[in-house]
Amino acid sequence: MKSNTNKGKQIFRIVLLVGTFISLWFVPWILVKAWILPLPDTVQEQVDQSLSYGFDGVIVYVDEKGKPPAFYAAGYHNREQEIPASPNALFKIASINKLYEAVAITKLVYDKRLSLDKTLADYFPELKGRIENAESITLRMLVQHRSGIPNFTNAPNFWNDPTESSEAALDLILDLPANFNPNEDYEYSNTNYLLLSMLIEKVTGQPNFQFIKEVILNPLGLKNTYGSLKNINIDDLMSGYYVGVEEDIKTTDYGSMIASAEDVGIFLRALNDGSLLNKNEMDIYASLYEFNHGGLIPGYQSMAEYHKDIDAVVVQFMNTTDFEGYHWNLLQITHTRVVKILRKAKHQ
Repeated sequence: MKSNTNKGKQIFRIVLLVGTFISLWFVPWILVKAWILPLPDTVQEQVDQSLSYGFDGVIVYVDEKGKPPAFYAAGYHNREQEIPASPNALFKIASINKLYEAVAITKLVYDKRLSLDKTLADYFPELKGRIENAESITLRMLVQHRSGIPNFTNAPNFWNDPTESSEAALDLILDLPANFNPNEDYEYSNTNYLLLSMLIEKVTGQPNFQFIKEVILNPLGLKNTYGSLKNINIDDLMSGYYVGVEEDIKTTDYGSMIASAEDVGIFLRALNDGSLLNKNEMDIYASLYEFNHGGLIPGYQSMAEYHKDIDAVVVQFMNTTDFEGYHWNLLQITHTRVVKILRKAKHQ
């Protein structure tokens, strides 16, 4: 019996070893390289190193409590014109905007202009019968991605031919079956926040971004955050590149908010330290949504995180994306390494 057990252990070790080699074989070596390279001494060295992974341009903003904000950049703002990357450039922040919208919803709930327990059908009666379970999907479920509503950005050809209005985007998922029953699962869906932005407009009687400006941007003094491409000088926007596509795709409009890394960083610190929301609002928000976020659309990927142990906000923009998602993995790896450098420096 003992020999059989030992033999079984040996077989298990062999299977485990083979499985490990197979796993490594299918992991792109560029990801392995990004992990195992010696950690640089400075953030700027890490930002510079990121270019070797295939990124055209990188911006990093660091706000450590008690220190002046630090700005880092490498690569190109515009590859064709060989314009160097600027840490003050504007950038499409994609799904980071969900943090802003969750704050807007929180303020409307606190002011009793919205109720987290009311349903989608309560607020949009016209969607009853067009979105499955509209009568039982609550506002809370929309914020928390627990509605089961299909994601409109998964519609065929969406990224090649994006819609030009909220209504057109919503049309892409009307009459489709739910992915799951309300509150029985979690699935990230941009449709949830599309509906929330439409609800903000319905309740306030003004554009979604205008309300965000009133309750978030103006109180924080943020001047470099915008609602759309139409409101900016296009030259201030960092170029966006997609692997396999030669031209700059920054003029393609996916409806993203646009901001500088510094503006995102100031907002993120205010969200996390409680200076943006009063105590009751903070309790509501904490019960609803997260305090950090990433963003990804063709040509633009970003990560904005607050790290409590070192009391630091780190915002990272990288203007190259790919179909396989390797560049997103590389963003996560390099972000982690930037934070490690900050931790190391803090504890020296």
